[in-house]
Amino acid sequence: MDVHAGHHPWSDHGGTLADFLIPQLDSPKGTPWHPHRGFETVTYIIDGIFDHQDSNGGGGTITNGDTQWMTAGSGLLHIEAPPESLVMSGGLFHGLQLWVNLPAKDKMMAPRYQDIRGGSVRLLTTPDGGALLRVIAGELDGHEGPGITHTPIAMVHATIAPGAEVTLPWRADFNGLAYVLAGRGSVGAQRRPIHLGQTAVFGAGSALTVRAAERQDSHTPDLEVVLLGGQPIREPMAHYGPFVMNTREELMQAFEDFQKGRLGTVPAVHGMTESGPRGH
Repeated sequence: MDVHAGHHPWSDHGGTLADFLIPQLDSPKGTPWHPHRGFETVTYIIDGIFDHQDSNGGGGTITNGDTQWMTAGSGLLHIEAPPESLVMSGGLFHGLQLWVNLPAKDKMMAPRYQDIRGGSVRLLTTPDGGALLRVIAGELDGHEGPGITHTPIAMVHATIAPGAEVTLPWRADFNGLAYVLAGRGSVGAQRRPIHLGQTAVFGAGSALTVRAAERQDSHTPDLEVVLLGGQPIREPMAHYGPFVMNTREELMQAFEDFQKGRLGTVPAVHGMTESGPRGH
């Protein structure tokens, strides 16, 4: 299995990974109300607190190990941010957000919201105890995560102890990606080095191998990676701003629908402010 590693602050794997986009949660202030159509946002919090509310009635607060899985579908408005108290106090905030494309047949489906608590994910360990695996969505070696997906997808958070190695069975029709949340290590048979903020893209194969370096940074005891896989949708993808569609004409229609208020309205009473820069 060939591996390519590097920095991808905005990674577009639309051709190989069921159309994943990975915008970073780099704004401590979150985002104001903004629209989405044609895809799903998957927000995974490692440390900190994150609030979400949308015009379809979905929303809630997630914290360490929780995931919000929002299907924008035909369109909605939402707002997402850490609590103001956390921002003002300079508290810890560490998270990852994925954008997962929807196939053309599902792009105009009704919006949906999934609140996946950390305690509901499937926890697995390797035989030697060197790695803890959290199956958030999809299936890993017969174990299924709670996330409901529209295309075959796997999302696994692996914590790997220094010097330990994990080789996971992987569907042959999936490609694979490893995003490093913390620590250092290597991937694949070639032992390509990876570190914080890097993304490794695996080629075809039936297993993924990740190793943690013997020595980690003093503030990072383990290698933390999110492993993603998916079956390619293999459809044209037109992406601009908050919309992910199949054609330019569909993008233009999405902007027109937003401007005319067809994607929903901001609730008259809501518990979140609109301060902060426009983001994801």
